[in-house]
Amino acid sequence: MQDYLSATPARRAVVKNALVMAGALIVPGAAHAQRRLTSGDLRPTRQPPVPSHPTVSATPMLASPRVVRPALFRQALAALQRHGSRVDHRDRMAIVDFAVGSSEPRLHLVDLVSGRSQSLLVAHGSGSDPSHSGYVQHFSNAFNSNASSEGAFLTDNYYVGRHGRSQRLIGLDPTNDNALGRAIVVHSAWYANREMISKHGMLGRSQGCFAVGEQELDRVFANLGPGRMIYAAKV
Repeated sequence: MQDYLSATPARRAVVKNALVMAGALIVPGAAHAQRRLTSGDLRPTRQPPVPSHPTVSATPMLASPRVVRPALFRQALAALQRHGSRVDHRDRMAIVDFAVGSSEPRLHLVDLVSGRSQSLLVAHGSGSDPSHSGYVQHFSNAFNSNASSEGAFLTDNYYVGRHGRSQRLIGLDPTNDNALGRAIVVHSAWYANREMISKHGMLGRSQGCFAVGEQELDRVFANLGPGRMIYAAKV
């Protein structure tokens, strides 16, 4: 996770703003998943303060952010509809564009009501980029692969573990349904800080987790919280 190769940063995609109509989704029931993680040495932690605007559990109209490529945004919305019965909150979500290199902001925190978004750096798994090119070459859902997985993730509870404050994720698709057992989580890491780009041209790599900069974790936690969706893909 700490070896580096030089790479040319990819250009950031900027798209036209568009409105996408989406029907209201079904109010979910409780979701359960088998866990291989043990909780004996994990200490729960509280969610940071959420953004000031109110939560909307289902909205008749969703606004598209300017920075997410249309094809990826359409896939993310389709996943939100497909898994709507398991997603408590559908006013905000995160979309990770793994077609973009790690030197570019590719984790988009999207407010689906206003269309506003924030874009952050995020690392991918070493198993998805064995040559450390800065780009995801392939995905894996396999244990011990250290790879990133694609698909829809449901944000779960917070805890303090080996990477400090973290948030568990539940994989909702066959391509990522081992996420909870693999301990694929959201956490911060030194190798995901912006300074890595000026020194190495790219971020370091995780073991498949969504690792963000140490100063960005609170912003990610506050915008997502439990019960929202992260959609990751390479389109």
